[in-house]
Amino acid sequence: MFGPDNVRRRWRPDEITVTRPDVTKRAIGAAAIGNITEWYDFGVYGYLAVVIEGIFLPKDSGPIGHVIVAGLFAVAFLVRPLGGLFFGPLADKIGRNRVLAMTMILMASGTFLNGVLPDYATVGLWAPFLLLGCRLLQGFSTGGEYSNAMTFIAEYAPDRRRGFLGSLLEVGTFSGYVLGALFATIVQTASTPEFLAAWGWRIPFFIALPLGFVGVYLRTKLADTPAYKEMEKLAEQDEADHRAKGEFKNIFRLWPNLLACCGLVLAWNVTNYMLTSFIPLYFPMVADIQGSGGVSELTSQILQILVMACCLALIPLIGRLSDKVGRKAVVRAGSISLIVLSFPSLWLIRGHNDIVVFLGLLIMGLSLICFSATMPSTLPSLFPTMVRAGALAIAFNVSISLFGGTTSVVMTSLINATEFLMWPAIYLIAAGVIGLIAIHFVPESNRRPLWGSTPSAASEEEAEEHAEELNSQVEPA
Repeated sequence: MFGPDNVRRRWRPDEITVTRPDVTKRAIGAAAIGNITEWYDFGVYGYLAVVIEGIFLPKDSGPIGHVIVAGLFAVAFLVRPLGGLFFGPLADKIGRNRVLAMTMILMASGTFLNGVLPDYATVGLWAPFLLLGCRLLQGFSTGGEYSNAMTFIAEYAPDRRRGFLGSLLEVGTFSGYVLGALFATIVQTASTPEFLAAWGWRIPFFIALPLGFVGVYLRTKLADTPAYKEMEKLAEQDEADHRAKGEFKNIFRLWPNLLACCGLVLAWNVTNYMLTSFIPLYFPMVADIQGSGGVSELTSQILQILVMACCLALIPLIGRLSDKVGRKAVVRAGSISLIVLSFPSLWLIRGHNDIVVFLGLLIMGLSLICFSATMPSTLPSLFPTMVRAGALAIAFNVSISLFGGTTSVVMTSLINATEFLMWPAIYLIAAGVIGLIAIHFVPESNRRPLWGSTPSAASEEEAEEHAEELNSQVEPA
């Protein structure tokens, strides 16, 4: 399936949608702030995992406590498909922007509420269950956030710059994670153990609320995407109610596209959560099982922040590169690097020297950003405008729930059961193979209009050039 047969047609310059660069910039900022909030939460939770274990679980929980805390992180992903099923089709019905405002409020509230929960000493076993409720709220809202943000940016971006502009969404991801990790690290370093256990751990969670207010403000100041508004006009001429009722049927007719999307999301997010959520738990395992190596908790936090900062700087460059060489080439490079470099990366991470460990983390990070920089422009191209938000939300969240968000729990359980420290490398290699297979079947979307939408450009002059470029690819009748 993967796309319509009539995409390659002749276009007139006046048929091409022109969106001013200042409007596009505001749209990207409005979308990225949600990603910052989402990943701020993950950064804070991941870096405070050990503290959270002591706050919400009995003091003698032992190794099972690590699994429970990782499980509470993963449980947010189990409800993401439900959020995707609810918010994705809703965005196709009432608009991308309205849904993004809803998810922004819910995400910020879920993170903020983490900071006001009573601890185990106060309410006993209610404490972990209350934390579970907050993680479920976070996961449900996130299920509608990221896929809709991808759709939002992809539909605003000009065809020639969709790779670069889509990559800025992931700049929000990495910025949010670094911000959350930085705040969590500062609080832990600057606080006494007594203050950290009493109130210090709550402070980073409180910051999510003002982030949410900023995000809602930015999103309410923007109109919906040009592609969605164009679809609304067509829907007025057709039967909008019939279209809405048949959305799930239309989505699952695209099962090859859904499978390809799931495969790409798997490769991307197994790598993502291996680096961001599991590696902080991996270092103590290395020290315990290997008897040497591993780094201290503070050192591991600093090294990861440095790696994420490097990735943050490189993502826009790789996004721009994908506008020149194509998305498929960059994704293939990321998949092959997972297959070839995962074992060397883990060997370095298990090392005794901080610089060696940093290099191992950086290799994993560079593999990751080959996906991070290209997926926001690749995945939306797999689905037509009429069902894009719904189809992308379902495929994205099912894959990330089954494979991405569970990475930490699966790795922790396997290593505890077998004491074999190379499971992460095997897992990453499998993800790379799946990514390589999935991208093989996906058509190149670089410099092409989105399925079901007219071509887009940033100016009248670019529209003329783009029309000429597209027309040159059409075979003469």
